[in-house]
Amino acid sequence: MNKQYSPKFKDYTKAYFASSSELSPDKRNELILTYTPLIKYIANRLANRLPPQVSPDDLVSCGIIGLIDAIDKFDINKNVQFKTYAEFRIKGAMLDELRSLDWVPRSIRRKITDLEQVYSQLEKKLGRPATDEEAAGKMNISLENFHQLLNETKSVTFLDIELLRRHPPNSMLSSSACESFSSHETDPFAALNLGQIRDLLAKAIDELPEKERLTVSLYYINELTMKEIGHVLDYTESRISQMHSKAMLRLRTKMKKAMGE
Repeated sequence: MNKQYSPKFKDYTKAYFASSSELSPDKRNELILTYTPLIKYIANRLANRLPPQVSPDDLVSCGIIGLIDAIDKFDINKNVQFKTYAEFRIKGAMLDELRSLDWVPRSIRRKITDLEQVYSQLEKKLGRPATDEEAAGKMNISLENFHQLLNETKSVTFLDIELLRRHPPNSMLSSSACESFSSHETDPFAALNLGQIRDLLAKAIDELPEKERLTVSLYYINELTMKEIGHVLDYTESRISQMHSKAMLRLRTKMKKAMGE
């Protein structure tokens, strides 16, 4: 399996930031060129899970702005490598752009709400995560149509978990968790602080069905693609995508429930 890892960089922190509080234009340009592959990697990874109308080039442009922001705000005294901080700022700029675009049709939002309600009701009734057959039956649709529904909603559920994972590295920032996740008042996770989110999310992931838990782990921790996860678990890429969507819906439902919504 030809794994494409995130670009590797040596630690440029001391080389660029130790000698002066302000970088020269040449060093700034060199840093931007050096980290351009990281920007493209993050943009392509996000775009692969989003609708075709979301252009990776637009995400790259936002990522460059995020990198420049990282260069301007980086503090060497915080004991964080620049690459770690830059990645946080790059992805944050891309996520902010995606949220501002409001590219999700209302029909898709309604379908996500319906799925969340079904998973919540069935888990409360059964005392365990619902199967595909049980969820499809509850919605009075065929199993095929249920899987199609998961495919239609995968972009939004994917973005939610990316927003949950967006937090400052090692207290690099002074902003609150709410500001870190989103400035939108409609953000369902904005009321939770970072410590609560970590605890709730870890518990919710542990309660996922085994295959969904493995999918989440391989995708977000090991950074495998859906195709690569399919090879590991012996499923098609489409099936892995559906398991990922179900996992994200379950996690979203549990997080909202924890907030008392």
